[in-house]
Amino acid sequence: MPTLTVNGRTQAVEAAPETPLLYVLRDELGLNGAKFGCGLGQCGACTVEVEGRAVLSCLTPIGVLEGRSVTTVEGLGSPENPGPLQAAFIAENAAQCGYCIAGMVMRAHALLRAVPHPSEAEIRDAMRFNLCRCGTHMRILAAVRRAAGEPATTGATP
Repeated sequence: MPTLTVNGRTQAVEAAPETPLLYVLRDELGLNGAKFGCGLGQCGACTVEVEGRAVLSCLTPIGVLEGRSVTTVEGLGSPENPGPLQAAFIAENAAQCGYCIAGMVMRAHALLRAVPHPSEAEIRDAMRFNLCRCGTHMRILAAVRRAAGEPATTGATP
């Protein structure tokens, strides 16, 4: 029986080692922040962090995660007490339908862990793997800049 450490909590799961992490998070652990978007690793709605790196949970079998730490959006804060990055997304009204936001937050969190004060180009490069079908990319970029302590506006064009 595989064991996963998710949001600081280690627990055994019933799934086979080849089961995608996304299904275990949602179906066994009740962590519904990461979403099933495309199932092909092309949209980023399922993004979580593994050891500080953004990972597509729809493509990651749990068998490769033994002994590694997984963080989901639920591990960053709560609706009552959002973490700094979540608070920046709220302040910038970065969510429209909200489907992609958990993946966006996790991708941005991994970026800011690696590069606390990224340039505009670094933010755009990191976030290019995640899609927002509502078109709030500019507000998402502003939220990442805000979380990094940078001005939310840059005058840059989309």
